[in-house]
Amino acid sequence: MDKIYLDHNATTPVAPEVLHIITSVLRDQMGNPSSVHSMGRSARVLIDEAREQVASLIGASPSEIVFTSGGTEANNLALLGVALGARTGHIVTSQVEHPSVLNPCRQLESLGFVVDRLRVDELGRIDLQALENCLTASTLLVSLQHANSETGVLQDIEKIGKIVRKKGVLFHTDAVQSAGKIPLQVQDVPVDMLSLSAHKLNGAKGVGALYLKKGSPDLFSPLSGGSQEKKRRGGTENVAGIAGFGKACELAQKHLVSQKCLSSLRDHFYQLVSDLIPGVEIFGDLENRLPNTLNLGFEGVEGDTLLIGLDMAGIAVSTGSACSSGSGLPSPVLTAMGIPYDKINSSIRFSFGWSNTTAEIEKAAKILAETVSLNRTGTFADMSNKKLMKSL
Repeated sequence: MDKIYLDHNATTPVAPEVLHIITSVLRDQMGNPSSVHSMGRSARVLIDEAREQVASLIGASPSEIVFTSGGTEANNLALLGVALGARTGHIVTSQVEHPSVLNPCRQLESLGFVVDRLRVDELGRIDLQALENCLTASTLLVSLQHANSETGVLQDIEKIGKIVRKKGVLFHTDAVQSAGKIPLQVQDVPVDMLSLSAHKLNGAKGVGALYLKKGSPDLFSPLSGGSQEKKRRGGTENVAGIAGFGKACELAQKHLVSQKCLSSLRDHFYQLVSDLIPGVEIFGDLENRLPNTLNLGFEGVEGDTLLIGLDMAGIAVSTGSACSSGSGLPSPVLTAMGIPYDKINSSIRFSFGWSNTTAEIEKAAKILAETVSLNRTGTFADMSNKKLMKSL
């Protein structure tokens, strides 16, 4: 069975060029980047080159890039690094952030920090006036995502950054989902810290980065060790993963010129689905969103059951953020947007990538229509029960 992968917001396939670099480094570069001999220096060169490639993707200086184990660690480094360095204060975030932002905020609350979580409207956007009203003399940091992983909704980080900077507060944005999908240049956005992840843009899992604007206060390091990353993140560097991350960023820059192709693919899929399936609803801001993401609700169908049916047909999708899957709870993002539980329960996220083709999404739309129809008539449940009985 041919597989169709429509879950690129969860993770992306490793690009062949990235895989080639990773395997060659693992095979040929055994040196520790902190060693002074030639093999160590060769490893250090690979990291330096990757730092330049990652910085180039977002228009930063290489010295402003701190390598981490992924987007989660980058978010934790920003939040805990600022807060634990100050020891007390106020943090502003939103109700629709990734768990790697919300959970550190809960930890900080248990230590006495005050955390405000801004609400979003039915489109998934925060109220800029509410943000401004929330800032106080004790506010240390504002951490608001650029793009939501479930809906693809974009926050206006340029306006957010201006509001925050006017108050003299640090601004961090989680750009894990947006970097490499849409143009993002830090010189155009008043942001002090920005999180990235390699596996969201066709790199390998286990590597990411935090952009730390030159002149920003030193961060308390939750991961103490050696002097790597200017003592901001101790531990021997993942040389192969970092080298692959650099190549992935270089490839992402080239893909950005064909951004409209990705949004055309997404819109074509939505049009097909709308034509084939009655009772389809789209969640989130239609204007301010990623070019690759659709969050759709299917009236009268349970999302989990639909996901299983699609998986059996060879189509990979998601019912929400991969990092929150299996919780058994309704999506906190869609809940925060005020969407009724029955609609949340029927939602599926489709996220496309550069490797998807028109033929794939046309096939996926037809299979989706068939699967929805089987679910609505109860036929799918009967078929699944029969298969289960045969396996016993």
